[in-house]
Amino acid sequence: MLIIVPPSETKQPPPERGSPVALDALSFPELTPLRERILDALIETSAGPDAFERLFERPTMAAHVARNTRLLELATRPAAEVYTGPLHAGLGLASLSAAAAERAKRSVVITSALWGALRPTDRIPAYRLRAWSSLVGMNRLEPMWRTILPGLFARLVGPDGVILDLRPPSFQALGMPTGLNDRTVALRVDQSDDGGGRIGDVVAKRIRGQAARHLLESSAEHDSPDVLVDVLAERWPVRLQEPTRPGKVWTMTLSVDA
Repeated sequence: MLIIVPPSETKQPPPERGSPVALDALSFPELTPLRERILDALIETSAGPDAFERLFERPTMAAHVARNTRLLELATRPAAEVYTGPLHAGLGLASLSAAAAERAKRSVVITSALWGALRPTDRIPAYRLRAWSSLVGMNRLEPMWRTILPGLFARLVGPDGVILDLRPPSFQALGMPTGLNDRTVALRVDQSDDGGGRIGDVVAKRIRGQAARHLLESSAEHDSPDVLVDVLAERWPVRLQEPTRPGKVWTMTLSVDA
């Protein structure tokens, strides 16, 4: 099983001391050339007079944008600690059982407009970058990552594995696994219930993370969409929808009371 996780907008600040990012030490070295280009462009963009416009940031984020100019100097943390949004809180990689933590090392990949794809243990600095930012000399990043990430995902999952994609459409635009629609499952949370209640986006994100955690804690062989449904049905009502047309993936929806 391959679990594709989005980054989070909120990030833990860098520690006061520590080593800076070592690009050659990150997982998936085939991504290094594009990572270097994006890093350089992000640093240049963040130092420019139109930084807020290009990065789609408010002036209240000035300190975060300024920090981008020092990305090659900042101390780092494991990616699993850097990303602190609700999905990552629900996933809770740091508190997995020993067996689940081993599965996470093999199964979890965190996607990012800056780094492309990371393992949870890869050490990175905190940064500020949206997938749709317009960097100096590069413009939008999605088309560039789409030339590399689909093939990487296909290689990581292998000939028989199933993919659970936790990303929203904005991050799926970085690349979908090549030729694996029949083994790719997008996870959704039904935010409306029969009683007219509605859960918020933050809760829905946390539940998606909890669902991935539940799968990691399971010893079942996650080799088909049906198996994912069986495991998650231990905790939530689940609906599985087949691809509606060629090029689309399976959709698994969890129902949660508001």
